[in-house]
Amino acid sequence: MDPFDAGAGGLLRQPKAVWATAGASVVTFMGIGLVDPILPSIAQGLDATAGQVSLLFTSYFLITAFAMLVTGFVSSRIGGRRTLLLGLALVVVFAGLAGTSDTVGQLVGYRAGWGLGNALFVSTALAVIVGAAAGGSAAAILLYESALGLGMACGPLLGALLGDASWRYPFFGTAALMAIGFLGITAFLKEQPKPARRTSLLDPLRALGHGGLASAAVSAFFYNYTFFTVLAFTPFVLDMTPYASGAVFFAWGLLLAVFSVLVAPRLQRRFGSLKVLGGSLLLLAADVLVLGYGDHATAVACTILSGAFIGVNNTVYTELALGVSDAPRPVASAGYNFVRWFAAAAAPFLAPRIEEWTDIHVPFVVAAVTAVLGAVVVAVRREALTHEAAELEPGHAAEDGVTVFAN
Repeated sequence: MDPFDAGAGGLLRQPKAVWATAGASVVTFMGIGLVDPILPSIAQGLDATAGQVSLLFTSYFLITAFAMLVTGFVSSRIGGRRTLLLGLALVVVFAGLAGTSDTVGQLVGYRAGWGLGNALFVSTALAVIVGAAAGGSAAAILLYESALGLGMACGPLLGALLGDASWRYPFFGTAALMAIGFLGITAFLKEQPKPARRTSLLDPLRALGHGGLASAAVSAFFYNYTFFTVLAFTPFVLDMTPYASGAVFFAWGLLLAVFSVLVAPRLQRRFGSLKVLGGSLLLLAADVLVLGYGDHATAVACTILSGAFIGVNNTVYTELALGVSDAPRPVASAGYNFVRWFAAAAAPFLAPRIEEWTDIHVPFVVAAVTAVLGAVVVAVRREALTHEAAELEPGHAAEDGVTVFAN
């Protein structure tokens, strides 16, 4: 069935509950890149260094990593709807508080609370969309991935538009949009059935005992370091106005969305998941290396181009992690995310400090090396990773209702 076939109950004909959840998902994913174009403005407004401001990402994703051990525990006990609403409520509160910050320490702390809310919401959203969608899981997954791509693209644009007046406004704007999402889910989404078996806090860690899942998580850890060096450190290197930086990362996000939803599945069908992933990681390594050593125009072009490789990697890693082991997919997803999001926390913290210790080029050399290490893990652990994953149809891995955060 074609998921775009509206007559078949596909992508364009969904219940209000699905659209409410997907709309809230767009805003949630916007929160990841929202601060990108305003990082220099935040640093100036709060009299902070690049390293201090980069902690906005570190606190956000450090809490997200640990929250992955908790989200399944919570949702399997209180249900998907309540978990979504709890996550949205936390984002509304902490995004609003972030806009009132007087010091960078306050802002970093509020961003950590925001990360907890995001983790609770995003880890549950696809399960809810799949459960409520018409047209089968293929349409639901496509809708979710489209929401992810749209959010990643529009986050920097919203940050630029609101942040041009004040760095505080994007935080207030996000709080307002998430409040609307809260009301939409309250009005249109009914409670979803709870899982037959409750998830324990240790289940995700036990799942990592599987060699294939552990290998996918380690490879994704290295890849995420590269990903978030681009996302969190590059705005300081480009040193552009909020509007210009927002336009760059909007184009970056569009490439990410297109290659994640449309290009990656076609490449997988033709070449296989592992070949596509290994090749894309090596191309990403080359791209960030050129980004670090090129002139300003080259750095802008390479930043935008990296979105294509990141989009491909996100899709393949999602299916790889959720299809490689025999663990329930929600549990496998939680264990995988617990490992890989530590790199998302580390990169924004380390990249500015590496620049201070060396020069502006070296953080990108390190990012290129970590992307290559991710490809090396894929090559060396190919046999462990091949089980089911290489033959997965795009989107199949998420049929049990959970995908990885921010894909």
